Amino acid sequence: MTTAPLPRVMFLCTGNSCRSQMAEGWARHLFAGLLDPCSAGTRPQGLNPLAVAAMREVGIDISTHTSKPIDDCQPASLDLVITVCGHADENCPAFLRQNPRTRVLHQGFDDPPRLAADARTRAEAMLHYRRVRDEIGAFVRTIPTLLASPRDTRGITE
Repeated sequence: MTTAPLPRVMFLCTGNSCRSQMAEGWARHLFAGLLDPCSAGTRPQGLNPLAVAAMREVGIDISTHTSKPIDDCQPASLDLVITVCGHADENCPAFLRQNPRTRVLHQGFDDPPRLAADARTRAEAMLHYRRVRDEIGAFVRTIPTLLASPRDTRGITE
């Protein structure tokens, strides 16, 4: 007996260092065995250690994740691409949007490193990471509904 492949979901951000990594971590944690999640960046730049710390606080270890380009997520096999920042949405490669198999949606989140740029302490910076982490977690919980919804839905938020 052959089992159907799991739905493949990619979270796309610019650097694949924070928001998309958090989203992948949440998806792996919440939907192990139900989804095949991946994250990538339009310009990968390495994993953000404060994102790792924020996820660790909720029992999710993303410390072994790597920042990677889109091609590492086997784009031809994706069912759903979710852009998590405006830059990635605006620069989402056309080949992803043109694949009839792949649905591309945008759900933007604030950028914790930018928000924390003026933080005077790590604790102050972590407030931003925690808020965005929790917002991403709440959104990722909706993915089964997104996968089941009509394909003509072309965006969640601006």
